[in-house]
Amino acid sequence: MTLAFNTNRADASAIETHLRACDAQFVPHLSDRVDLAVYGAKMASQAVLFEAWAGDTLVGLVAGYANDPKKHDSFVTNVSVLPDWQGQSIANRLLSAFIDHARTAGFERVVLSVDARNDRARALYHKFGFTDGSSEGTALEMTFNLRTEK
Repeated sequence: MTLAFNTNRADASAIETHLRACDAQFVPHLSDRVDLAVYGAKMASQAVLFEAWAGDTLVGLVAGYANDPKKHDSFVTNVSVLPDWQGQSIANRLLSAFIDHARTAGFERVVLSVDARNDRARALYHKFGFTDGSSEGTALEMTFNLRTEK
C-alpha cells in the first residue's frame, strides 16, 4: 500500500489507536507512563503532527511542540511507527520534517527525552546528530542544534 504523508490530519482517536498499537515498542511501555487517550487528545489539539498514512491507518507519527515564544527550544514528544511498517525510513522522514519545521520557524534547538535503555531510539537520534545531555533516572535529554555556525 502506498504511503501518504500529511501534517496535522490525525484526530485524537486516530492518535490513540496508533499509540496503543505501538505501546509495546516504548521503553517502558507508553501506557505505563501516560493515559493514552489523554495524551492523544493533547497531541491532536496542541502539537504539530507529521504523519504517515496507509489508507485510513496512521502508521507513523512524529509530534512536537514549536511554541516557545523566544524560539529557543522546540520539543519532540513522540516518535512512533507501527511494527509492521518499521524499517522503511518512515521515522526518518517524519523526524526530518519536524526538524525542518523547527528550523524554518527560527528555533535554535530540537530537544527530546528518551529512555536511556531504548537503544533503537537513541541510535535513530544519534544518526540525526542529536547529542546526549542531562539525565534523570533513565530519562535522557537529547538535543539537536539548529543554528549553523558562521
